[in-house]
Amino acid sequence: MTKQLKRAFSEASKLSPEEQNILAEWLLTELSSEKRWSKLFANSQEVLATLGQKALDEHRKGKTQELDPESFEFTV
Repeated sequence: MTKQLKRAFSEASKLSPEEQNILAEWLLTELSSEKRWSKLFANSQEVLATLGQKALDEHRKGKTQELDPESFEFTV
């Protein structure tokens, strides 16, 4: 275990039992999610390569248009 992780766990141990359980659940969920995304991404390389090639082909054929990031409105 790294020093940083030991320090984080040491700080977490000062929380109430309820807060520790909430933190533990969050951490376990994050770790599970990360594993899931890593697996999905590793298994999607062929699909991503195909989509990338299609996008490049469309661009070369003049079927794309330049986007102006200043014209976009983002909502939260």
